[in-house]
Amino acid sequence: MEHRTVDVTIVGGGPGGLSAALVLGRSCRSVVLIDSGHPRNEVTYESHGFLTRDGIKPFELREIALEQMKKYDKVTIIDDLVEDVKNDNTRFKTTTRTGRIISSRKIIFATGLKEHLPMIRGLEQTYGKSVFSCPYCDGWEHRDLPLAVIGNQKDLIHYIRLIYNWSQDLLVATNGPAELKEIEKKEVAEHGIRLIETEIREITSTDGLLKEFVFTDGETINRKAAFIVNTGAEQATMLPEKLGVTLAKNGAFETKEHGKTSVNGLYIIGDAAKRFTGLMGAAAEGYETGVNMNHEFVEEDWLKK
Repeated sequence: MEHRTVDVTIVGGGPGGLSAALVLGRSCRSVVLIDSGHPRNEVTYESHGFLTRDGIKPFELREIALEQMKKYDKVTIIDDLVEDVKNDNTRFKTTTRTGRIISSRKIIFATGLKEHLPMIRGLEQTYGKSVFSCPYCDGWEHRDLPLAVIGNQKDLIHYIRLIYNWSQDLLVATNGPAELKEIEKKEVAEHGIRLIETEIREITSTDGLLKEFVFTDGETINRKAAFIVNTGAEQATMLPEKLGVTLAKNGAFETKEHGKTSVNGLYIIGDAAKRFTGLMGAAAEGYETGVNMNHEFVEEDWLKK
């Protein structure tokens, strides 16, 4: 059984976790980053909005980061799953599925969210290929095309307005009675947007590329792409809650500045704390947290002398 003692354990190897590992490695801190290699965006063809890497494939971005990390000999990347973390108020003891035990002074959770898509036949086959959740990530590639909004929630009108920015050829499929006020329904109609409250029977596609919405009344409507209002995203791990971090009403872990939490030495960054950060935002948070954490180490170690 492998035992390691390091300064920092990072759980999650997306842009946030890798960015934190890079900063800490460059600060001469010993780091173990644990990741299973299955990011939330692995279903997508390309990642967008990341300066100098716009349109890169998600795993290519990861491979570049891992290659650049190799020169930092105090940073270790482990392909594994974290199953438990214990805190004795002095160190965090992280146990992985394969039996590794990592003891660290501080810990960062950059674990993100996982999707729980609505039960619509054909949605899973199209999600990440022609059905998306983030218009800032995928809207430009589908601008001015026949689009659809899938979903239904109290702030639906704001999401409709948002997607309308990329295409005015828009269908809204709420898959049941719409949670829109009458004045909002009128607003939608005045903008030439069709609202369909009939349940969706299925979404048809070829190789993940959306073709038609088929409704339970038999109507079919051709669309090229769609944006889903709510993917039912939940925390990828609830370990921070077990350690004492509160989960807010919106499903995000409550954090303070620099990713700090109410638990001393425990940080949470990225979508797990913000619900949505995007690649660039997650990487920025990782950098910020890494810098702040190193400052803490410097002060703590100075006082020990």
